Amino acid sequence: MARGRFITLEGLDGAGKSTHLTWLVETLRARGLTVVQTREPGGTPLGEKLRALLLADPMHLETEALLMFAARREHIAQVIEPALMRGDWVVCDRFTDASFAYQGGGRGLAREKLAVLEEWVQAGLQPDLTLMFDVPTEVARSRVTGMGRELDRFEREKSEFFERVRNEYLARAAASRGRMRTIDASRSLDQIKKSLQEIIATI
Repeated sequence: MARGRFITLEGLDGAGKSTHLTWLVETLRARGLTVVQTREPGGTPLGEKLRALLLADPMHLETEALLMFAARREHIAQVIEPALMRGDWVVCDRFTDASFAYQGGGRGLAREKLAVLEEWVQAGLQPDLTLMFDVPTEVARSRVTGMGRELDRFEREKSEFFERVRNEYLARAAASRGRMRTIDASRSLDQIKKSLQEIIATI
């Protein structure tokens, strides 16, 4: 059986990932594909417990990164790799690009440390395609604060933090050799969907 495909969605909170993730999964299923929809941090019972800690509790930066990758190791072992081996497609809201963007770009953790964790935890596993939804930082912030819910500890960071996160995402996309496709998420939903349709028609 052919191995499935692994698609991830990335971007700042407020860039529209969640909206388009649902549409993407439905579109792929309409093509007759079996699709596993998941998220990081999370995706497993243990991962969801770690997610709750990561989004709420203050902690040392290296502890934060280690917990992110601990949740990822469980996610890969219990969900992602088994699905891909079955021939299913996996669509995941965030993956390792987010660790480089948030813990690396945003918080300043050395990229070399993240790269060691990436190699150890993933053993070469990378997404086949990453859709990176990009909006100006001020647009993302206004969308998040306008949701009318309590913000988690990442969402409460200052604009300068998110500017660094965005710049890291853009740098990774530029260096990804086509794996990461940058989507201008400041456009209308119809325009964004048209771009997504063009991209997924090639995979």
